[in-house]
Amino acid sequence: MDPCPFVKVLVGGLALRIPVASKPTRAGVHPSGIPCFCEIKLDKLCVQKAVVPLVSVDSLDPDKQIVAASFHLEQAEVVKLSKRSFLRGSKSRLEVAIYTGRQGSTCGVSLGKMLGKFSVPLELGGCHEKMMVFHSGWVSIGKSGDSKLGPQLHLHVRAEPDPRFVFHFDGEPECSPQVFQIQGNIRQPIFSCKFSRDRVSRSRHLQSDQSNRSWLSSFGSSRERDRKERKGWLIMIHDLSGSPVAAASMITPFVPSFGTDKVSRSNPGAWLILRPGNTEGSWRPWGRLEAWRERSSNEGLGCRFELMAEGGGLVGMNNGILLAESVISSQKGGKFLIDMTTSRSGTSSVNSPVSSPHSSGDFTYSQWPYPASAYRGFVMSSTVQGEYQCSRPVVQIARRYVTCMQDAAVFVALAAAVDLSMDACQLFSRKLRKELCQQDMIS
Repeated sequence: MDPCPFVKVLVGGLALRIPVASKPTRAGVHPSGIPCFCEIKLDKLCVQKAVVPLVSVDSLDPDKQIVAASFHLEQAEVVKLSKRSFLRGSKSRLEVAIYTGRQGSTCGVSLGKMLGKFSVPLELGGCHEKMMVFHSGWVSIGKSGDSKLGPQLHLHVRAEPDPRFVFHFDGEPECSPQVFQIQGNIRQPIFSCKFSRDRVSRSRHLQSDQSNRSWLSSFGSSRERDRKERKGWLIMIHDLSGSPVAAASMITPFVPSFGTDKVSRSNPGAWLILRPGNTEGSWRPWGRLEAWRERSSNEGLGCRFELMAEGGGLVGMNNGILLAESVISSQKGGKFLIDMTTSRSGTSSVNSPVSSPHSSGDFTYSQWPYPASAYRGFVMSSTVQGEYQCSRPVVQIARRYVTCMQDAAVFVALAAAVDLSMDACQLFSRKLRKELCQQDMIS
């Protein structure tokens, strides 16, 4: 099956220059030190904010490849925007409002002062097939129309195709559901999940985690400890032939911090995401997911995902590359997202090229995983429901990272681990549903 068509709208190359009559104090230093930021909005989609660097008049044009904001649209959203534009008699517009001062507000009053606005008309109809540039260069903003006196904004606005494979869990991961691939109105079964929980250590499936809580053995009886830790969860992903193609195994138990009933950031639980090894029955680590419960007025699920090197060590320990760290609302849910489009998505941006993938239907052997430096742009997303809500994750994976069935399976396993972490990080004063409890603890 072919991937689903998606379009991403990218805003990059942001810079602001404000001509002044007075000369700079010294060469290359702009006389104004006021911080600037902008709010970027595409029709009724959520507003994104970005810092706008202030440059001198004679400086070189900024790099248009440095992305400050991105909007990802499904084909249905592109069609909806196109219809709305037709009915209104005008094209969809991307609006950029420039502010000086600090971001945020005090007592409901914005701290920033608007400097000017600029809007770019968009025609997204053909963007799922080819890249289109809607604006690139300097433009005057503010009340003064004279470019020599008024402030000028530099930006680069483009849209390009971003096809993705979409998978849908047909039930909650702990209920061992099927996973369907979605393409338009077509639903095709592609994977099956098998969830299990075991009080016995899972060393037969993976390498032991050195951070396991050895001190737990000194507290209380075995049955009491089981009620104070959530451990041994395993979800296996099988292809249609029944062969295992990926797995997510809880290698570090989820335990409450001392004196509380919450899993803390300083003592998180962890999952190991596995893919089949070179020999039959063996497994190789691909990634490690840590999860905890954030302490804030609006408590949420904190997640941190890092790649692992071929030898089993964390890639991040060597060069600091982190693919994702985010907080998902425990009440409303949200999305777990790996997106390296902007520097906001991780500790560093990734721009190294990726070799061209095979055709979408070519499920053959591939050189996997990609090196950490190969991850760029949108990688994957997975929906997560809030606590006590029925959660059937929808997983989106960029086509460039799916060259065979195993490629997609590890992301599906990661999505299942994130979803199950919402349950693992529930308050320990609350009882889990029976599918997640040990067999001998179910009343």
